[in-house]
Amino acid sequence: MDTGTHVVMGIALGGLATLDPVVAADHATATSVLIGTIAGSQIPDIDTVLKLRNNAIYIRNHRGVTHSIPAVLLWPIALLAVIYPFFTNANLLHLWAWTFAAVFIHVFVDIFNAYGTQALRPFSTKWVALGVINTFDPYIFGIHVVGIFIWIAGANPGVTFLTMYGIIIGYYFLRYAAKKRVLVKVRTLIPDATEIIIAPTMRFHQWRIAAMNNELFFVGRGNDGKVEILDRFKRIPVPNTPVIEAAKKDSNISAFLSFSPVYRWEVDEFDDYYEVRFIDLRYRSNGHYPFVAVVQLDQQLKPITSYTGWVFSEKKLRKKLGVIPS
Repeated sequence: MDTGTHVVMGIALGGLATLDPVVAADHATATSVLIGTIAGSQIPDIDTVLKLRNNAIYIRNHRGVTHSIPAVLLWPIALLAVIYPFFTNANLLHLWAWTFAAVFIHVFVDIFNAYGTQALRPFSTKWVALGVINTFDPYIFGIHVVGIFIWIAGANPGVTFLTMYGIIIGYYFLRYAAKKRVLVKVRTLIPDATEIIIAPTMRFHQWRIAAMNNELFFVGRGNDGKVEILDRFKRIPVPNTPVIEAAKKDSNISAFLSFSPVYRWEVDEFDDYYEVRFIDLRYRSNGHYPFVAVVQLDQQLKPITSYTGWVFSEKKLRKKLGVIPS
């Protein structure tokens, strides 16, 4: 989920914690638990700072180690080492339990995004992405904000947020069922599909679709129960040419390939350089595929410039590469 949603989830979990008699009976415990749930709902995303270095490092590592099983166990302890000295009268066990719950829920809800997490590390580096909830879901964010305002207005926070989470759980089931309906229709349109990826959007009835069979890539959308195939691309295996092999050694290209499960490729040869481009097919937007990785190589196959990330026009991509458009 996005940062804003994790913040309101932390506040809501702190309110829910008032159902715990130990928390409700002690001001120091209640205050420290609220701080712990807010911090615990944010701490796994500390790897966002990697974006300050470059997109390649961020893409390769975001939601990786910081969302792993060891991290889920260690983050609450690290937070307690910071919080508890200021609240030495708080109940340490209950402070740890609710902080742990905040960290665990953060990682758990991220699994339902299309981006996913490496939550099974160190046992597996596979990305777990159920693709049911968009990274920012306005319904989930909105109901949290409403619950917080109801709490501020004087309602019992435990009852308020228990009711709220019951509604959200039902919403998750609705989203899962909606995705299954889209999947059934995609399988009807592409009965020989070898892989189907269905990703949510911010709109309840709209889904992004990327699929493949042995010959083609298919890109489509689901909207109000209807599935439409928008683009088809011939599925050509990436060749083992010197240019491609040199491109794969670039950090931006290798980061993209470690993350993207369905993409097409292009190689262009110019007078004094080659350009290799990989294009993720999951994020079609207004006829454009904004998530790409590009590298330019000289005649000796040495990298000149490269980039991976989101760009919504060729002009902006050229600026990212440091190339002045002609």
